[in-house]
Amino acid sequence: MCGIVGIVANSSVNQDLYNALLMLQHRGQDAAGIVTYNKGRLFQRKSIGLVSDVFQSRHMERLKGTMGIGHVRYPTAGSSSSAEAQPLYVNSPFGISLAHNGNLVNASQLKKELFLEDRRHLNTDSDSEILLNVFAHELAKQDSLQLRAEDVFAAVRGVHRRCKGAYAVVAMLTGRGIVAFRDPNGIRPLVYGVRESKHGMEYMVASESVSLDLLGYSLVRDISPGEAIFINEEGKVSSELCVENAVHTPCIFEYVYFARPDSVIEDVFVQKARMRMGQCLAKKILHEWKEHDIDVVMPIPDTSRTTAIEIAYLLGVKYREGFIKNRYIARTFIMPGQKKRKKSVRQKLNPVGLEFRGKNVLLVDDSIVRGTTSREIAQMARDAGAKKVYFASASPPVRYQNIYGIDMPARSELIAFNRDVDGITKEIQADGLIYQDLDDLIWSVQQGNLRLDKFDSSVFNGEYITGVEDGYFENLENMRNDKSKQKVEKEYAGIDLHNSN
Repeated sequence: MCGIVGIVANSSVNQDLYNALLMLQHRGQDAAGIVTYNKGRLFQRKSIGLVSDVFQSRHMERLKGTMGIGHVRYPTAGSSSSAEAQPLYVNSPFGISLAHNGNLVNASQLKKELFLEDRRHLNTDSDSEILLNVFAHELAKQDSLQLRAEDVFAAVRGVHRRCKGAYAVVAMLTGRGIVAFRDPNGIRPLVYGVRESKHGMEYMVASESVSLDLLGYSLVRDISPGEAIFINEEGKVSSELCVENAVHTPCIFEYVYFARPDSVIEDVFVQKARMRMGQCLAKKILHEWKEHDIDVVMPIPDTSRTTAIEIAYLLGVKYREGFIKNRYIARTFIMPGQKKRKKSVRQKLNPVGLEFRGKNVLLVDDSIVRGTTSREIAQMARDAGAKKVYFASASPPVRYQNIYGIDMPARSELIAFNRDVDGITKEIQADGLIYQDLDDLIWSVQQGNLRLDKFDSSVFNGEYITGVEDGYFENLENMRNDKSKQKVEKEYAGIDLHNSN
């Protein structure tokens, strides 16, 4: 999962891009990057690390220009090397810088095509570089020196024909403008906003609306599935639907976990969707655990807080903040290796003993992926004095890999793989466990926008809207298991390819 942003303005965009990336930091803590354009030249800074670590004052001063794009990353393919930090760049045609959120499911096929047919060289294992080169090749086929909006849209149509999977993209065409587009299913979010300055209108695209809010941009709308928006350097906006058979299928896990609660995605307020998730879970608890002995409801910070408040209210029991979070520790399911994740949980959360002592506690989390974190947290609650430890998940059991940009592990590493609820309860060492029903999760989101009638729920039901190639899941298992990730990290250890000092 990544965060992307692009701005065409009338004054320097470096600080706005930086601030926008800070608001998207939750979408990726592995690497960050910005590219700006000024008077015929590109200025770039990208590296491994958090936004505040990657960009120092000396870097910001060099990022000149009134147009630019930015990216925050965590890796689902490739490695945690600064060589794969984004934006990525090719110099032909025109010079294209690109930032991508998502994952291509036909990357291996495209890689062969690019080498054998398009005669393009790839320097990394990133599928974002594949997408960049497909777009560049399709744009070069237009054979236009002026770069009209229709040429850009024709190139995007070529991308849609060739690329399968999830992709929300922002690309800067050097000296010409910025194009933003989404895949034909609109799996990953992308929004568009405007701001009026004393020199005229300014434009911004971003993964989430919170970035627009911070910078004073008004949210216009989501970019539609299969649509492309081109904003030229003078601020002229053109848009076109670049595919005939778009099937709107946004990722439901955005609402469960990834998006910030203050975001609006597909006209759905994420905060309200999570409130409805809590209402549905509370009703299920009252139905299935009629004689429950829950004394207190506690969220596992931060994304489950809204859900937990609603559960406590409807159950008529106390809501307490039992875990204090260290906000300088990254999201734990992203981290490779069981030992590293286990150690990180203890560093990330500290129990308030007073809230646990002698009580039957219901711990609420947004999801249970590997179960490593849940088991560790259950033990922390017991160590703090809890009599009983129950768990509630705002989402259904995660039984399948995500192939659209969320780095969920090999299926065999998912705790719900080949286990029923009783088996999962035993594995995480809880006294009880209740999951959200998929129909209730869909309802919770859909009530915010009744026009949404389909969702990508593949991690819960194994139904992949794009389909997959033969052997895809076997290759995915090999890439995403912990041993493979640790091997890749060792291979890249010590490599540092910063674009600026």
